[in-house]
Amino acid sequence: MKEKSIFKKIIAKEIPANIHLEDDFCLAFDDINPQAPTHVLVIPKKEIPSLNELTEEDHQLLGHIWLVIPGLANQLGLENGYRVVVNCGDEGGQEVPHLHYHVLGGRQMTWPPG
Repeated sequence: MKEKSIFKKIIAKEIPANIHLEDDFCLAFDDINPQAPTHVLVIPKKEIPSLNELTEEDHQLLGHIWLVIPGLANQLGLENGYRVVVNCGDEGGQEVPHLHYHVLGGRQMTWPPG
């Protein structure tokens, strides 16, 4: 039997997290290794390993998440702007095999990101 990922454990409330938003489809909580003053992860409750594993049936879920993010940014006080990052695969910097969106803000972002 496959072990639950850290994100599935957070969804199941088996691991505590500072949750900013939760609905039937997604969860938003503070990153444990923040790269900006505000660094929140938004994850679908459906376990999707990465962007490469998306299917046609996921389009409504993804649309929902992209509509949640601006409201979350507003709730977090990121009125001056923010960055949304999705890492995909080892070389893309993905550390947890569960699709997730990094919402970063509270400082001036630089380009290229690294």
